[in-house]
Amino acid sequence: MDYHRHCVEIVTQAELLATGIKGADLRAPVPSCPDWTLGMLLRHIGGGHRWAEEIIRTRATGFLPDDQVRHLEGDDSAEVPAAWLVEGATRLTDTLRAAGPGAKVWTPLELDGGTTFWARRFANETLIHRADATLAAGTEFTVAEDVATAAVDEWMELDSLPQHFEYRPKKRELLGPGRTLGFQAIDADAAWIIDLTGEVITWRRGRDNAAVTVRAPLTELLLVIYLRKSVHSGGIEIAGDRELLDFWLGHVGFA
Repeated sequence: MDYHRHCVEIVTQAELLATGIKGADLRAPVPSCPDWTLGMLLRHIGGGHRWAEEIIRTRATGFLPDDQVRHLEGDDSAEVPAAWLVEGATRLTDTLRAAGPGAKVWTPLELDGGTTFWARRFANETLIHRADATLAAGTEFTVAEDVATAAVDEWMELDSLPQHFEYRPKKRELLGPGRTLGFQAIDADAAWIIDLTGEVITWRRGRDNAAVTVRAPLTELLLVIYLRKSVHSGGIEIAGDRELLDFWLGHVGFA
């Protein structure tokens, strides 16, 4: 997806989130975010939009304090703050559109892309936290094929960054001969291969043979890869080296 589409998705996913959990109890626990309530999750999402908007609007060249993303205590006795959520997403999108793609601003790990990075990151950040919210509220999570595929692509790119070895040396334990993993959607033309056999982690699209292969509907793959759903839950087929899959799952995650 391009820059414009990512900007659209930030607001679209926020709107879907707000309407999809209407009437939910903000005190409900979030299974995929231990120790968080639904209210804390929503404050994290809205705070993240506002934090990123400030980075873009001020053309920040360094890290800006992110207390509004991390300090999540608040009143969970009220209703879902739907208008506040959509307002933050809209402000971020408007600021990204005004700046345009490729404008230089600070990004984590000194990644390239500037505003392009942030548009993509928050489109997918909002999408995945919408999944978290539906898990807490007990409502259905659905996602368009192209949106889900693009989110998995971004995850693959970010989790394979060699910078992770510097910050998380134990991640090098993943590397070894014969270690390849496949993820194949059974309801879409989407598949990925992760190759751990070299000196760095690499990935590519495709349905090649792998030491272990996971097959499931695309939405389920998305949730498994983002560590929002157990790979051993119903409806997911695993063929090959299950120990490698579990070992990989215990060492991944870029957030």
